[in-house]
Amino acid sequence: MSQTTKPGTAGASTTEQPRPGRWLALAVLVLAVLLIGVDATVLGLATPFLSEDLRPSGTQLLWIGDVYSFVIAGLLVSMGSLGDRVGRKKLLLSGSVAFGAMSVLAAYSTTPAMMITARALLGVAGATLMPSTLALIRNLFHDPRERSLAIGIWGAMASAGAAVGPVLGGFLLGHFWWGSVFLINLPVMALLVLIGAKVLPESRNPDPGPWDLPSVGLSLIGVVGVVYAVKEAAVHGARWDIAVAGVLGVLALALFVRRQLTLSSPLLDMKLFHNRGFSGAVLADLLTILGLSGLVFFLSQFLQMVQSRSPLNAGLTELPAAIGAVGAGLAAGYVARRLSVRVVVAGGLAVVGLALASCAALDAGTGILALGTILFVVGVGAGFAFTVTADVILSSVPKEQAGAASAVSETAYELGAALGIALLGSVVTGIYRDFATPDGVPERAAEAARESLGGAVEAAAGLPPAAGERLLRAAQDSFVGGLETAAVAGAAVLLAAAGAAWFLLRGQKLEDGPARHP
Repeated sequence: MSQTTKPGTAGASTTEQPRPGRWLALAVLVLAVLLIGVDATVLGLATPFLSEDLRPSGTQLLWIGDVYSFVIAGLLVSMGSLGDRVGRKKLLLSGSVAFGAMSVLAAYSTTPAMMITARALLGVAGATLMPSTLALIRNLFHDPRERSLAIGIWGAMASAGAAVGPVLGGFLLGHFWWGSVFLINLPVMALLVLIGAKVLPESRNPDPGPWDLPSVGLSLIGVVGVVYAVKEAAVHGARWDIAVAGVLGVLALALFVRRQLTLSSPLLDMKLFHNRGFSGAVLADLLTILGLSGLVFFLSQFLQMVQSRSPLNAGLTELPAAIGAVGAGLAAGYVARRLSVRVVVAGGLAVVGLALASCAALDAGTGILALGTILFVVGVGAGFAFTVTADVILSSVPKEQAGAASAVSETAYELGAALGIALLGSVVTGIYRDFATPDGVPERAAEAARESLGGAVEAAAGLPPAAGERLLRAAQDSFVGGLETAAVAGAAVLLAAAGAAWFLLRGQKLEDGPARHP
């Protein structure tokens, strides 16, 4: 057994001794988190090169980009619950091997269908990694203060991965072919598996019950249906097939919840949501990602297509956000104990909201100092909030349910990202497409430009210099107007999340205990 005391022993939470080698095990776990952060950001940079080589249709290109997030969102809860049953170490290492193999398949894809299949299978493998890492941290670190620091390091590495991704991707694409952005996964996965097999302890629920396959299917259909409907409605508007997908998703989720309430060993224990701290932390995560994702999604376009930065330069410009998130994440547990959980979470979210509101002043001439300051403040606020909510979520549940609880948190991220990009993306797109055709610009070129900012760059290049410049300037100004409005809307969501956190996390405290040393 992974515990040093028997389950059910009185005072187990205070008598468990520190696990030798836990910090080395944490170093292995954060490799997986770092890799996922990198993988989530490099595909966008590689898309133009991949499109030129594989020549996918517009629909196929959307599926290449979206199928990974659809699958991972639909399977997170199921995989978290599976790890609780079969063993989190076993699931993590198996998923890592599969992730590496599917990365090779993606790198050497020769057709769009092959790439879509590889991305879907990467989503299946990716769904095993994040819940397993957090659940293992819950079982590795018995001392609450050490666990807070470990969660801070875990979150810091996720932020670092998201920041390093564009920089590393820009470098690789400048020197190698597009498949190299997938092959960078291999050495990290090999290291994770070889070292993890020796240093990671196994942990599982000692009395898990069966893994309910109908619940797995309902969870997958429900989450994928809702996420698909939201994303597609944002791009194509109201359409019967999108409405059917959304209704099917909602019905499947309703049946999933109903089934969990009747099972003796549910895939997800719905009683977890009776804990106000758990529910408040999950809701705060969902709303925060919803408010932030629109800015994150469109910021790279602003830096590259409005400010004319290279992909590498744009990646470096975004680094202050990661620096702020890493520093705040490492300090979050200490600060939350000195102040309170709700002060740190609500305060962090309010700071992010105010920083987003300041984006209403962005324009093509905004300097790197102003951008860096805004992004650093966003990183600090998000680093404090996300780290403390992760700690609250893990501390609110028994160790036996750590995988399922972690998966709920990760699913909130995925749903928040889908909703944020869809809703705030609709704001940006609606305002962007409304710009007037400049004098001397053919209407056909203007219509092409209204499809996207990338389309405007391409359309402008095919016009005489003066007309092309007028078209591009009109498109850029319209895009910035949409981005500013979306930033204000995102700020309102973040401030609402701060208010909800202040109410729902009232009286919530992180576990405390004397620091132990090996």
